[in-house]
Amino acid sequence: ASIAKLAEKLKDEHSLLIFGRGPNYATAIEGALKVKEVSLMHSEGVLAGEMKHGPLALVDEHMPIVVIATPDSLYGKMISVIEQLRARGANLIVICSEDDEEIARVSGPDAVLLPVPSVSEYVQPIVNIVPLQLLSYHLAVKRPHKVADVDRPPNLAKSVTVLEE
Repeated sequence: ASIAKLAEKLKDEHSLLIFGRGPNYATAIEGALKVKEVSLMHSEGVLAGEMKHGPLALVDEHMPIVVIATPDSLYGKMISVIEQLRARGANLIVICSEDDEEIARVSGPDAVLLPVPSVSEYVQPIVNIVPLQLLSYHLAVKRPHKVADVDRPPNLAKSVTVLEE
């Protein structure tokens, strides 16, 4: 799927949830931060193992949900997360390894798959952030009513100001 086309589809949404587990939880948090900072869309990184403790209540066909599900030691648990989200009618976007037929099958025909190259489990979270960074950029471009200049998002401080007394 083209990330620019996905951004077009998501541009009028108010929120985005990003589910990750293990090292990909940090990827989910970083991706959510980029979406917030660059496109000014509410976004939250969610620890997939804690899905039943609140975030599951937000799941319906209107809430776009990104799931980071590349092969690692928690892959089977992420398959289960996708199955649970799909059972609740989630609007699924799945970051997965190229040619991952199991994820394609479990995610269903309506899911948007964002394939990434498979690398070492220790480097994979770095590769997985790239589609989220691109999504943030394209969302900002598609939301000019929110972000006039993609290179200068409003209200974003790039340094810490220290006031001396």
